[in-house]
Amino acid sequence: MNTRLTRTADELHALPRGGRRAVVMTMGALHEGHATLIREARELAGPDGQVVVTVFVNPLQFGAGEDLDRYPRTLDADLEIARQAGADAVFAPAVEEVYPGGEPQVRVSAGPMGERLEGAFRPGHFDGVLTVVAKLLHLTLPDVALFGQKDAQQLAVIRRMVRDLNFPVEIVGVPTVREADGLALSSRNRYLSDADRHTALELSRALLAAHNVVELGPDAVRHAAHVVLHEAAGMTPPADLDYLALVDPADFTEVPADYTGPAVLAVAAKVGTTRLIDNIHLEFEAPGDER
Repeated sequence: MNTRLTRTADELHALPRGGRRAVVMTMGALHEGHATLIREARELAGPDGQVVVTVFVNPLQFGAGEDLDRYPRTLDADLEIARQAGADAVFAPAVEEVYPGGEPQVRVSAGPMGERLEGAFRPGHFDGVLTVVAKLLHLTLPDVALFGQKDAQQLAVIRRMVRDLNFPVEIVGVPTVREADGLALSSRNRYLSDADRHTALELSRALLAAHNVVELGPDAVRHAAHVVLHEAAGMTPPADLDYLALVDPADFTEVPADYTGPAVLAVAAKVGTTRLIDNIHLEFEAPGDER
């Protein structure tokens, strides 16, 4: 497949379009997790449709002291991964193309949901995410846009924006892709030393421990995960926990002990110099529920 690289909105809009358009938004440094999203987009677009992958490191979602400058930029490799996964086009604009005239004065607010968990540790992060997603939805005009479930809170706020602001697009979440040892795939994994990686694996192990006791209820889930993370805090390097939260996926508020229904157990921690996030989706059934 010949994957066309476009750099400007005019080039993107000049692409011939037929059938359904599916878009995968990325910040580049593509890996198998992104390739999975692109392959799923190819399925949803169908043989007569079109898959567009955006590659843009969005400065609005990086806070002071975060890794904007060192975030990996690997466009040539990204193009090859996108091509192999079935993308028709890659849209890789410069910052000046997305934000002509500098940072936008008008932005999309993520509201209360964007101030919890990741939003509390990274103030303004989700406002930056939603602003660029809104712009890219307008620029690419997709029928469907796909996002990974690893960034569960990001997916939730995007879905809320699309619903609340009546964007004419379907949002599809794709399950987290993991490496063979269980570590969730992330562009930032390349920063991990061997010792860092050994500690980082405790995050996914904590989520698995929680999943194994889901039938015992929310409090048991929290306890099981905390036991594993307590051990990880004593490792070298330690897992420096930002949060472990069991939340309602609709609004990311903490669920009570008697909660039934879908939930997300989300964790964030710094290992060495790298901050990692992960989560697992759980379902709590009412006592006596035989589904």
